[in-house]
Amino acid sequence: MPHSTQPQNDGTTVLPITTRTRITRAPERQRTDRAELHGILDDALVAHVAIVRDGLPLVLPMGFGRGGDAIYLHGSTGSGIFRAMASGAPISVTVTHLDGLVYARSLFDSSMNYRSAVVFGVPTVVAAADKEEAMRVVSDHLMPGRWDEVRDMTKRELAATLVLRLSLAEASVKVRAHGASEAADDGDDRSIWAGVLPLRLAALAPETSALTPPGTAVSAAALAYAARLSR
Repeated sequence: MPHSTQPQNDGTTVLPITTRTRITRAPERQRTDRAELHGILDDALVAHVAIVRDGLPLVLPMGFGRGGDAIYLHGSTGSGIFRAMASGAPISVTVTHLDGLVYARSLFDSSMNYRSAVVFGVPTVVAAADKEEAMRVVSDHLMPGRWDEVRDMTKRELAATLVLRLSLAEASVKVRAHGASEAADDGDDRSIWAGVLPLRLAALAPETSALTPPGTAVSAAALAYAARLSR
């Protein structure tokens, strides 16, 4: 695969490998299908955003949403971290799904099955005219269908919200999705169980707020999302 030192986003389905995205540890686990990157992001609810602030590294969990070949982050205009990101500082955004614990016959060989993505870039501020649509992208990602159940955002709420867009032009995807490492001639004791304990995100029953009148129907969007997670 050709090596590039600058991120490119020419609309192709292949993620370019750059000096920052090349995986050197277990490189066979690197994926370059852009659709796989999109799927990992779409299945996640939390991203960890890293930035260097005042000379020190800082990582914060944030909700986000993907729209096309970009992700959107939103926070308060009064947030120091969001103002720092809006100033043109480079960031990285990480998403990880823990799909299973891999039980080998030794702790040394035990592992995890996972899907992970790291995005690099400089976020840009979403213009005021496009802010509401970007907020809908985030809402539809975190709470599908909820946008149409609630009141419109007020001008004051929109003005107090800063939305950032980060291109997916430079991203790295790494996946492990197989069983315990074992070989017929490894000499391990076969009476010790080896295998994978699959894990997944699940929803519990919705909890109604204290000031919601008795008998009020639970959000159809919440019920639908709970059912989707239960499949």
